[in-house]
Amino acid sequence: MMDSLIAIAAITGTVGIYAAAVYIYKKFNSAFTIPIIIATVIIIAILLAFQVPYDTYMRGGEWIDHMLGPAIVALAYPVYQRRRILKKLLVPILSGTILGAGVGVSTGVLLAKWAGVDQLIIHSLAPKSVTTPVAMAITDTLGGATPLAAVFVMIAGIGGVLISSTVMKYFRITHPIGRGVGMGSASHAIGTATIMEQNQLAGSVSTIAMVVSAVVVSVITPGLVAVLM
Repeated sequence: MMDSLIAIAAITGTVGIYAAAVYIYKKFNSAFTIPIIIATVIIIAILLAFQVPYDTYMRGGEWIDHMLGPAIVALAYPVYQRRRILKKLLVPILSGTILGAGVGVSTGVLLAKWAGVDQLIIHSLAPKSVTTPVAMAITDTLGGATPLAAVFVMIAGIGGVLISSTVMKYFRITHPIGRGVGMGSASHAIGTATIMEQNQLAGSVSTIAMVVSAVVVSVITPGLVAVLM
């Protein structure tokens, strides 16, 4: 009975906090006020303030976590709507995504190695630019720490959203195809959901880039890490 009450409290609390975060985002539209950032900060603050263990929170939070799969699948609808345009641009989208996946893995590993980071952390950091389930599976194969991998995925996603406008402005990336490939291959679902609000074509491209990147990173990461380490 107690477990059920904790689960219900975790679910309703998370949904309520996210709804409040969405309201804040609509009132103060900014890269720093996107709901995922505000909601995450508030939930962490509450758990720390009341000393609630993560495992206790996840008795209900895991049900929300299970919705990640259907949420990703829902992104396929805009892709279907623009399938004709995307079919014509398939080659540049795929080539850009594959290049981005390779750069994302190699730069992360090389920078971490240069900084003298422990091998366990490097193995957890390598697949940071793909969705959480894929990153955790790759990290497990490499012998890294899957909880760390999940943290790095969140950092990559949120960090990409925060700096994307500055980076794209500096390099004059204005075309929705280029913006979509960049966000999908670097910031996975968080970046895709954010750019979808700005431009649906860019969001559709980002969805494809996110899926292709997950496949490519799964294949190349073990080899790249072995070579670069």
